[in-house]
Amino acid sequence: MQYAHITGWGKAVPPASLTNDDLATFMETSDEWVRTRTGIRKRHISHVDTSVLATVAAKKAIAAAGIEGSDLDLIILATASPDTLIPNIAATVQAEVGATCGAFDINAACSGFLYGLGLANSMIQSGQCRRVLVVGAERLSFYLDWSKRETAVLFGDGAGAVVVEASEQEGGILGYELNNDPAGRDILKSGFGTQMNRFEADALDFYIHLNGQEVFKRAIHGMGALSTKVLEKCQVNKEDVDLVIPHQANERIIDTLISRMKIPKEKAFVNIAEYGNTSAATIPIAICDALEQGKIQPGQTILSCAFGAGLTSAAVLLKWGERTTPINVSDAEVPACDTDALTLIKPAVDYFMAKTDK
Repeated sequence: MQYAHITGWGKAVPPASLTNDDLATFMETSDEWVRTRTGIRKRHISHVDTSVLATVAAKKAIAAAGIEGSDLDLIILATASPDTLIPNIAATVQAEVGATCGAFDINAACSGFLYGLGLANSMIQSGQCRRVLVVGAERLSFYLDWSKRETAVLFGDGAGAVVVEASEQEGGILGYELNNDPAGRDILKSGFGTQMNRFEADALDFYIHLNGQEVFKRAIHGMGALSTKVLEKCQVNKEDVDLVIPHQANERIIDTLISRMKIPKEKAFVNIAEYGNTSAATIPIAICDALEQGKIQPGQTILSCAFGAGLTSAAVLLKWGERTTPINVSDAEVPACDTDALTLIKPAVDYFMAKTDK
């Protein structure tokens, strides 16, 4: 039997960061207001396309696995904010890393990376692939209406990636569960797509809209239900879980989820303070940070869960392998930015504030 192990990992974070105090310079908010409600202190704003972030994370993951891009059998890129819809940006990453394999984007919003991890596991277990690159990359600042505090404070940009390899060694991805609740699809959405009237510029509304209370309630239910289901499916007791890496949407959601599952809070990895909600990128970035901080150790049982627009939800249970350090280190970096985050978003802020004043 073939087991699917994570053997490489990498992240890419834009250098320009936007703090809560920065937000307070143009909207009615404060660091205390944002931090106590979400756990977020800052988020990163990208000056480059989503595919650039994805490529940097991919190159780091490939190097960490000790392979070349040409060794890949498949590239799965999870994003809700691609540079282009046609072609997919997995093709851009493929060209940049020198791969000659299948490559496609998936959009399952914040659950996208775990959807991709589940697909990679299935492709490996079926014998179709031996090495799969799974990327989560987002430039959500593109979708933000900076006059709306309820969304503007939440989201950030970034990318993370892992290489999943076939192995005869037991472990790796033990199981996964995917679900979607279409009844709630309108509580978290963007109108971007062919439904837009492209002939009426004033009617274009592709910004993120959400019903915060409903998202909070359904997120806890969705992640909790699938986490329980995957543990039961794999016949693993929650007491045997060493680390939980949840989607980083809101620290209150994480705290409530962990409490209801009766898992000790210290087992939950939380890094939302540094990044905000980067949607499909939150979990691969968290994996990288957890490894850097020594929170992931060989042989640990790790539970990861996510929830996003759709309403999608996913849970993956895995047993980490023997290695927690990269085989090689890539010199790929996000291009330098010659300005600060406030300057990057100023044209958008001015636009929305002008509309609000009318």
